[in-house]
Amino acid sequence: MKIKKIVSVALVAALSVGLLAGCGGNKKAEQNADTEDKVITVAASPSPHAEILAVAGEVLAEEGYELKVTEFTDYVQPNLVVENDEFDANYFQHQPYLTDFNEENGTHLVSVAAIHYEPFGIYSTKHASLDEIADGAVIAVPNDTTNEARALQLLQAQGIITLKEGAGLTATKEDIVENPYNVVIQEIEAAGLPATLDSADFSVINGNYAIPAGLNVAKDALACEDAASEAAQTFANILVVKEGNEDSEKIQALVNAMQSDKVKSFIEDTYEGAVVPIF
Repeated sequence: MKIKKIVSVALVAALSVGLLAGCGGNKKAEQNADTEDKVITVAASPSPHAEILAVAGEVLAEEGYELKVTEFTDYVQPNLVVENDEFDANYFQHQPYLTDFNEENGTHLVSVAAIHYEPFGIYSTKHASLDEIADGAVIAVPNDTTNEARALQLLQAQGIITLKEGAGLTATKEDIVENPYNVVIQEIEAAGLPATLDSADFSVINGNYAIPAGLNVAKDALACEDAASEAAQTFANILVVKEGNEDSEKIQALVNAMQSDKVKSFIEDTYEGAVVPIF
């Protein structure tokens, strides 16, 4: 009987320790989960996106959130890391690019907010005006589908080329039906466009690559998209998450911070028309 009693007491003690450890473990797990819910990870282009996010991070900090931003210089990885649940959101693209990316890659990414618009600009270090365009001029444009179409539409608006009717957001240089200046369209990865200013006659550059290169669309571009045009809505830069996460508490907090008065004032004061808030 004495042996049984000792075993019984030991068993109760072991169970008690196990239960206490389990409760402590669960509590620690809950605390870790709460901490993770207050951390928001975003993949972004360096400029202006990461810069804008830094200001949004200040707003979020007041609400107890920590914003962690990782910069990417390409247009593929930021989407893949959100699709793979490595990041909560990304901020670098417009809706036409996202739609095209989802279709081509089978991803499930959605926009939760439109934040700003960057007018495309035509730049040159060789010519002071588009009036100086010569026969056979070389014009560099982005090589991804939607941004190339956008660049070609800007060239069409300046009377340099004419695109096939209905080419729209899938237009490529193959859709050029009139080319009075016999321009040579050079398709370049968007990130490399600023470097083409040394070789091409003209370069049509995305805003987020023009800014780091020291180019301001309002001051340096020979022509640019009208900020009041349909393009401003079509090509607005958006905050993107994986489908199903749109209504999470921290994503909604991020949206509110990015559409705050503090962020709007920062954009207007910092970029002087090169980046336009649309909220």
